[in-house]
Amino acid sequence: MTQVIDSVVEHKLCVGCGACASMFEQPAVRMELAQDGFIRPRQIRSLSPSETKLFDAVCPGVTVAHPSRDASFHPLWGPVRQLCAGHASDEEVRYLGSSGGALSALAIYLLESGQVQGVLHIAPDPSKPFDNPSQISCSREDVLRAAGSRYAPASPLDRVRECLGRPGVFAFIGKPCDVAALRAMARQMPEVAAKFRYMLSFMCAGTPSLRGTEQVVRHLGFDPSEVTRFRYRGNGWPGMARAETSDGRSAEMDYDSSWGKILNRHLQFRCKICPDGTGEFADISCADAWHADERGYPIFTETSGRSLIIARTAEGRSTLEDVEQAGHLRTEGIEVETVAAMQPYQTHRKQALIARLAGFRLGGQRVPRYRNFALAKAAGAMPLGVHLKNALGAWLRATGLRRTP
Repeated sequence: MTQVIDSVVEHKLCVGCGACASMFEQPAVRMELAQDGFIRPRQIRSLSPSETKLFDAVCPGVTVAHPSRDASFHPLWGPVRQLCAGHASDEEVRYLGSSGGALSALAIYLLESGQVQGVLHIAPDPSKPFDNPSQISCSREDVLRAAGSRYAPASPLDRVRECLGRPGVFAFIGKPCDVAALRAMARQMPEVAAKFRYMLSFMCAGTPSLRGTEQVVRHLGFDPSEVTRFRYRGNGWPGMARAETSDGRSAEMDYDSSWGKILNRHLQFRCKICPDGTGEFADISCADAWHADERGYPIFTETSGRSLIIARTAEGRSTLEDVEQAGHLRTEGIEVETVAAMQPYQTHRKQALIARLAGFRLGGQRVPRYRNFALAKAAGAMPLGVHLKNALGAWLRATGLRRTP
């Protein structure tokens, strides 16, 4: 009998996905907001040996592994069966979504075509403006209520077991680590594989603490307690962070300031050693297809949204083709070499990961087991000096000589 879940939290390897709240028939955890502003499981009972084995195979704070790699696997971008840029054909969907509305368009198509009876994802809490509860969407209206990025903790897998008790099949939309956990759960639990026919992801640069959101609100001139509605992005591309109060006051902040100068300074530790920010385990993953300036830096000028769309499985490729033929998406093919300019942060993070892991291990920090990510091959394009800098920075954080959130 073990307290293995608490151990993952204590070593700062938890991503707060909520998988451990759904994988056991008898509940073993309660998901709670911790003092540091992240959602964490609190273990309420010990696990049996078989439950421990299941947890070790599913939890992305313990293990993240591709069972195998084939010719579609790119060392930076994972499985790539079809690659394009595009946007939702419906202008309302395109406007409300964070990056061209592709994920919302996919979800709406799957529901309206009858291929799924529900979509599990997160949505803003109408009564608690900073909370991101799980939502089971069954209509276009449900999907659009949840459109737009939410740069704060969420546990979208906490309702998987509830979905198992509902009729029909489902799609899931979540962060790459959420999808990796659900995919691993599906390998261990046939009922999960049968229930979730489609797994969709957005690219992720990390989950900020709720403290980051509160700091954005204060920069906008409000106390967090007086805000009744908060949006991180959406309503255009990239969209503005916007806070509103009950007495009609509001203020906005551009994306480069909200994410680039505040939120990304509050990331949880596990995100700093993530092997998959791009949704490698999804059927389809989407992201911002940023335009770049002459320095290769993304341009954040407000314009019409554009999504980077990667079909990663045969099922994903077939679905993407169906959605295009049905007129829900407009796309154009792009070459894989152009993706690095659209997503420079993801490029650097995967190239640097093997050095960061080495630094943390040398400093005595426990790290998850990563398998079949081609990390050595991805690292080969990065200069040795940059690897050494990343390894040193990781070692300093692990030894406490440099602060880590």
